[in-house]
Formats: sequence, structure tokens, C-alpha cells
Amino acid sequence: MASSDDPRVVEREAKEKKHEKDEGHEEKGVFFDKVKDFIEDVGEKIEEAIGFGKPTADVAAVHLPCINLEKAEIVVDVLITNPNPIPIPLIDINYLIESDGRKLVSGLIPDAGTIHAHGSETVKIPVTLIYDDIKSTYHDIKPGSIIPYRVKVDLIVDVPIFGRITLPLEKTGEIPVPYKPDIDVEKVHFDKFSFEETMASLHLKLDNKNDFDLGLNSLDYEFWLADISIASAELNKSTTIEKNGTTTMEIPFSFRPKDFGSALWDMIRGRGTGYSMKGNIDVNTPFGHMKLPISKEGGSTRLKKGDDDDGEVS
Repeated sequence: MASSDDPRVVEREAKEKKHEKDEGHEEKGVFFDKVKDFIEDVGEKIEEAIGFGKPTADVAAVHLPCINLEKAEIVVDVLITNPNPIPIPLIDINYLIESDGRKLVSGLIPDAGTIHAHGSETVKIPVTLIYDDIKSTYHDIKPGSIIPYRVKVDLIVDVPIFGRITLPLEKTGEIPVPYKPDIDVEKVHFDKFSFEETMASLHLKLDNKNDFDLGLNSLDYEFWLADISIASAELNKSTTIEKNGTTTMEIPFSFRPKDFGSALWDMIRGRGTGYSMKGNIDVNTPFGHMKLPISKEGGSTRLKKGDDDDGEVS
């Protein structure tokens, strides 16, 4: 019987061929690994020779230069360092601000500039959050609350030898959703009452509806009886209105009753007359400076008769 007819010989020959094939694959794998290592080594030598390297970046700071009831302006400072002997272009900046995994705002800044050779640049990324858009999309975000945020930035740069590189960055923090303070005129106290000049004071109650303290610096206001403006001023007063807390203020003013006609006579006769107050408070917060509006409309006041010369308001 020929050896080719022997099953054991055929099996042995098949194993030998498979082994030779496996050895061939291993040799090719080793060869490609050596080529890859060689190319990387050559690349490193070139980098060392001509000084090329990958740039680095970091979110240096997040600023809130403007916060009011409508929007928050955010500026993200990104520090980029270029270790290379030539300038490198910053091709694109992709950014995203999210809260609890929900997108608040995103955008793209194309052709964002150039990073100088062997230098560092701070790139400022301006972002605006519109509160109405956020509250209409996420109904659980309420005015007066503080929400967490995460800033995600992808910097795309073009570096010789390396090509296009994406540098991913992140930063977390908190941002407020401000609420307008409530104001109430508790009473008007008349210190001196005459037709030529009346000295009085407004007793105000300010109610902070926010989950953060308001450090009051000043208050500007205008006060009307009926449709007549009888007092307006700016009062510099320093106090802290604690979060979800209340404070009272006394604001002195003077006016000439004879200039106000029937509104004044209605108040004197006990009929009452309408009043309103509008203005702004200038406050410091943990998130920066804010100027918040205050207003009270639709109240009425009258002058009490007898020993008590305070004006009742309601």
C-alpha cells in the first residue's frame, strides 16, 4: 500500500503543512510588529530632532460675567500650550453644556485661531444660556434653584507629523436660575405732614425666593401715589438677605402734598389711593454680581386719623 493511502501519513502531512502555515503567519506578525516599532522609533527620532510634540490643554476657569432673570452669559477659559517650533492652527472648537446628562446648549466655533510656536494661549469660549428655553424644555428646573452643570469641550488642532488631534476637556460646577425677589410695602410712616412739605418713610419687606443668599449693596426705586410719582432715589444699604429669607428696610423720602391734587385728598379723607413701586436691587451672590428688578403694584394706602399717623397699606 502506498504511503499516500495511509490515513496516518496524510494526517501527519496535513499537520506539518498547518504548522508551516502558522509559522508563516507568526513570522509575518513579527515582521509587521518590527516595522511598526521601527516607524514609531523613526517618528520619535524625527520629533526629537526637529522638536515636534502634541499640544496640551486645560479648562483654566469658567466665568459668569452677566446673570439676570433672562439669561446667563458664560465664558469658558481654555489654556492651550504648543510645544512645537511652528504655530499650529486651532481648526474647530466643539462645546456642550449639560445638566444631569441633559443638554442645555451646544455649538461649534470654526477656525478658532492659531497657537503661537513654543507658547501658550487662553482661548475664550462665550456661551449664553437662555432661561426660558431651559425652563420650557425641562419643567423640573424651577426659578430660584441651583443646577449642576458639566462643560465638555473638544479642541481640534492640526499638528505636523501627528495630523489632526482632538483634545477632549471637561469642567463641572453649579449655576443659578435667579428668581425676582418679592417686595411689599408694609406701611408708610409720616414723620411730618404739611401741605408745603411732608417727611415720610417707606417700610419695605424684601422676600428672597432663591436658594442662595443675596448680599444687598444698593436699591434704586420710584414710588407712585395714584399715577403721580412722589419719590425716587438710590439708597446705598448693605445687608444680607439669606436664601429663602426675608429682610425689612426703611426708606426715608419727602414730597410736597399741594402738588398732588385729588389723590392726596382721597388719602386724607380715608378713602385710600392706589400706590405702586418699581426699582432694582444691586446684589452680590456666590455666582457673581446681579441686578434684579423689584416691583409692587395694585396696593392702596390711606392716612390714619388720630394719634397714629402711620399710613395703612394693603
